[in-house]
Amino acid sequence: MNKKSVRDIDVTGKKVFVRVDFNVPLENGVITDDTRIRETLPTIRYLIEKGAKLILASHLGRPKGEVVESLRLAPVAKRLAELLGQPVEQSDESIGPAVKAKVDALPNGGVLLLENVRFHAGEEKNDPALAKAFAELADLYVNDAFGAAHRAHASTEGIAHHLPAVAGLLMEKELEVLGKALNNPERPFTAIVGGSKVKDKIDVINKMIEIADNILIGGGLSYTFFKAQGHEIGKSLLDESKLDLTLEFIEKAKRLGKKLYLPVDVVVTDDFSATANTKVVDVDSIPADWEGIDIGPKTREIYADVIRQSKLVVWNGPMGVFEIEPFSHGTRAVAQACAETSAYTVIGGGDSAAAAEKFRLADKMDHISTGGGASLEFMEGKQLPGVVALNNK
Repeated sequence: MNKKSVRDIDVTGKKVFVRVDFNVPLENGVITDDTRIRETLPTIRYLIEKGAKLILASHLGRPKGEVVESLRLAPVAKRLAELLGQPVEQSDESIGPAVKAKVDALPNGGVLLLENVRFHAGEEKNDPALAKAFAELADLYVNDAFGAAHRAHASTEGIAHHLPAVAGLLMEKELEVLGKALNNPERPFTAIVGGSKVKDKIDVINKMIEIADNILIGGGLSYTFFKAQGHEIGKSLLDESKLDLTLEFIEKAKRLGKKLYLPVDVVVTDDFSATANTKVVDVDSIPADWEGIDIGPKTREIYADVIRQSKLVVWNGPMGVFEIEPFSHGTRAVAQACAETSAYTVIGGGDSAAAAEKFRLADKMDHISTGGGASLEFMEGKQLPGVVALNNK
């Protein structure tokens, strides 16, 4: 990583604006998964130990520039205080004189959590005035919100133009792990690409064909590949405009000597529900009035075998509708293979991370990215605005 880290600067006694990703799931005001809070604790604890004055900022949900009572960060402040074992001061605003007074009153090692930054319309517009107002609260800026690094917002990109700006420990870890996977992978390198639509994964499939040795395709996007090859896909998901593109992917993989694996059998259903009829068919035998919903047992075994023989595995996207139990077996098999392989396993956030959690295999993975969209864009080879804005070493 060629960006400065929080370890590279003196933070003692300094007011440090830390952009974190506390966009946690809430039900009736209760946090149902505190992973995102726990992942940034190393950075927060490091700054506390070094005697910094911490100003934490995050978004929560999509309030669209308005104050939404159910999206206030009070439950996060409460949970963070429990995890840290020390008080967390909270502000019901994120800029202004009252906030500045709270910041000025912070002792060394003190923690203040600002209110949801997306209550300001200027946050998502990267409004220079809002970015400057954030910056005026602090001496230094630390970005530890990898999950929001693909957005050029006032608290992720704009503020970095006004203060010395460095990566937090979580951001540093994400960039190092994903960067090594893309730029200097151990081989054989297997990329698993799933999800519902080809259009969502065009760039990542394209990039993985270039850098991986094996590409395992699954999920709803695989049916566009089948259709392009002349197979009946029934009521399965289809990206009509991407048929030619899937053939280009197959051709490109052949040309580069890469192994692009498509399912050989699938689970089909006559209805999108947990009580529907299902059966396993070969990919050239999908009934016209049924829908493909998961990879079949033969495919699961082939994919697991490839994963077992790999040195590096990067997984992004489920193999089927894993949230519904009868359609979850393909995703579970891939997760299990990733958990059991001796390869270094990187789970690219989003649905794949949710699946690993659901099947209680998350602790068996080497790295689960905290960024869904951010890790996807990073794997596509795109520049992330929140990273670009940080100071170079």
